[in-house]
Amino acid sequence: MAIPTVEDGTAAWHIARESRVLDVNSPYSYLLWFRDFARTSVVASDSGDVPVGFVTGFRRPEQPDTLVVWQIAVARGQRGRGTASAMLDHLTARLTADGALRHLETTISPDNTASHRLFRSFARRHAARLETDLLFPAELFPDTHEAEFLYRIGPLLR
Repeated sequence: MAIPTVEDGTAAWHIARESRVLDVNSPYSYLLWFRDFARTSVVASDSGDVPVGFVTGFRRPEQPDTLVVWQIAVARGQRGRGTASAMLDHLTARLTADGALRHLETTISPDNTASHRLFRSFARRHAARLETDLLFPAELFPDTHEAEFLYRIGPLLR
C-alpha cells in the first residue's frame, strides 16, 4: 500500500472503468486526484508494482476530521483477496496516526452489495458506530442513476 502518484492515475482510471460498477470519471480527474488528494488516497500494487486497486478520498472542508471515500476499486483478477479492506485499513490508520481523522464517510447505491459489505465490515473491525441515511434521492440525478446512501462511520480511534 502506498500514497499514489500522478503516474498511478491512468491505472486507476482503467480499474474504475473495468469495474462496471463505479461512475467512471475522466482520465484527467484521476491524474488530478492523485496530484491534489494523494495524501487522502491509497493505491495497492502487485509484486511488479502494477496498481491493482485504489481508494480516492478527501477531507470535508467543513469537517476536516472526516475522510470522504470517493471511490474504491480493485482489479477484477485481484478481487476476493481482502485488498479493498486492506486499503481502507491502511489509509485510515495513516490518517488517524496523524491525528487527522475521526470519521469516514462514503455513499453507496442500493445495488452495490460489495460496498455495503465492505463498509459494514470496516465499522465492525474498528468497533465504530455506523449510521446510514439517504443522501441523494434518484430524482436529483439528471440520468438514470440510483439513489446514494450516506454511510458515516466513527468515531475512529487511534
